[in-house]
Amino acid sequence: MKVILLQDVKGTGKKGEVHEVSDGYARNMLIKKGLAKEATAVEINSLKIKKEAEEFHRKEEEKRLRELAKTLNNKVIECRVKAGESERIFGSVTSQEIANALKEQGFDIDKKMILLSSPIKSLGNYPVEIKLMAGITTKVFVKVKSL
Repeated sequence: MKVILLQDVKGTGKKGEVHEVSDGYARNMLIKKGLAKEATAVEINSLKIKKEAEEFHRKEEEKRLRELAKTLNNKVIECRVKAGESERIFGSVTSQEIANALKEQGFDIDKKMILLSSPIKSLGNYPVEIKLMAGITTKVFVKVKSL
């Protein structure tokens, strides 16, 4: 019997896949526990349409993020912090502060996307990498100034 898996099933397959399994296993285990449904022509067609729609939306999102990466590339972001006489700042500039500075300039970037190689603890210019998606990264420069 052909079934469409509704959840990942160890030893059988992943969610959304169509598999040929024995009739007893399908009826008594998979369908009974809600792990799968019978793969009729209508169900297979709707699964195909759903996968195509997901692929289309993923490509659109990737296209949008590539445009955002081009816009952000080599942009200078300014962060103002309290600093002492020796140009050491009190605390450090965090990814949240960089995300807030980007938001002020109109870019909605999550702080988890900002990759800091080491904490920024003094005044100056620092290159910061932003990973928008797997395979899509860009670099901005953070200019840390005293208040």
